[in-house]
Amino acid sequence: QVQLVESGGGLVQAGGSLRLSCTDAGRTVGTYPMGWFRQAPGKEREFLAAITSSGSSTFYTDSAKGRFTISRDNADTVYLQMNSLKPEDTAVYYCAADSDGDYTMPMSWQFWGQGTQVTVSS
Repeated sequence: QVQLVESGGGLVQAGGSLRLSCTDAGRTVGTYPMGWFRQAPGKEREFLAAITSSGSSTFYTDSAKGRFTISRDNADTVYLQMNSLKPEDTAVYYCAADSDGDYTMPMSWQFWGQGTQVTVSS
């Protein structure tokens, strides 16, 4: 049973950094691709980054390239390092596991965490 739990969100000033973590309490995601999305109020859920099960390949949306880095350890945790944060990065950030198709599409992912709030002040 996949049980994703995000952590690491919070309030940060513009230009600051945060590292989000996503851990699977069921300890099964080691074999799945993993992804990060975010959703701001009134907006659709937006793809940010994905990483293959082996960790050998990563994928980013244009808005995340150069500022965000996805990584995973050998166990069941995936990270999203976020640098040079901007007020427009304010959103709830979600991790997802096990995509069966287009990583950028929320519908392709099977499992989701509850989300962690990131607020960037100007």
